[in-house]
Amino acid sequence: MDSLPLRLRYQTIDVGNTDIHLCTLRDNQQFNDPEGAADALGISSAAWPIFGVLWPSSIVLANHMLDYPIEGKRILEIGCGMALSSLLLNGRQADITATDYHPEVEHFLVRNTLLNQGKSIAFERADWADDRSELGLFDLIIGSDLLYEDEHVQLLAKFIINHAKPFCDVILVDPGRGRKTKISVKLAAHGFSNSHTKPVHTDYLEKQFKGHILEFSRNI
Repeated sequence: MDSLPLRLRYQTIDVGNTDIHLCTLRDNQQFNDPEGAADALGISSAAWPIFGVLWPSSIVLANHMLDYPIEGKRILEIGCGMALSSLLLNGRQADITATDYHPEVEHFLVRNTLLNQGKSIAFERADWADDRSELGLFDLIIGSDLLYEDEHVQLLAKFIINHAKPFCDVILVDPGRGRKTKISVKLAAHGFSNSHTKPVHTDYLEKQFKGHILEFSRNI
């Protein structure tokens, strides 16, 4: 696929009474990798735009974080993509760090942070399969729609364990890809209890949300 100038979309997402302004890719048909940075990381042209559009699970996560207790917590968003929750939490003055594998995510994060007149959000490009990051440990780890393939379960669980404090909560929004039990088993082996709940109100979405909010907690 040839690299063409990206077509972008500007939109405002209502999260409760909070407006989050976003510059995203226009749609999931966009592609631009002229220097082969994504290709070198194993990101195909078909998978390239996935990071750059807004998915229902990310909106569910942001709404869940709207009133979530954050005081004194160091928070990590994994696989942030358009980082809707990070932008929301940044507006709440949270100590938030965002990560993603895609090489273009940081560019959009900086752009969207400026659009929302927020302070700079810490970002690190992270590879679950080869975790050499210096992120450190966190009190709260969040993410949405992360488990595309069975192999992601072990990789994600290991990444979470690597960056979870002994007292840590984890919140993952899964759209119903059939792997919530598998990730729960992996985290349970490291002392995490879990609960799977359906979001109560999702009238902010265009379609019914068929997934769950997965919450994990460890106190050791």
